[in-house]
Amino acid sequence: MATPVTVPMVGKIISVSVKPGDQVKEDDPVAVLEAMKMEMPVVAPITGVIKEVCVSAGQEVDAEATIAIIE
Repeated sequence: MATPVTVPMVGKIISVSVKPGDQVKEDDPVAVLEAMKMEMPVVAPITGVIKEVCVSAGQEVDAEATIAIIE
């Protein structure tokens, strides 16, 4: 079952640290979000394999936007 990785608020993706096929563990960093002049790590909600990365560095995102999918 696919699980989305979402961002908590509106912001800009500063960096993405995974690519499709990468193994991640729960709480591993997936990306860094800049919001309200703060940088926040976005972490994997589950252990699995990255199926898709939906954003790139520099991209603006809305709150609850899916940035990656883990299977």
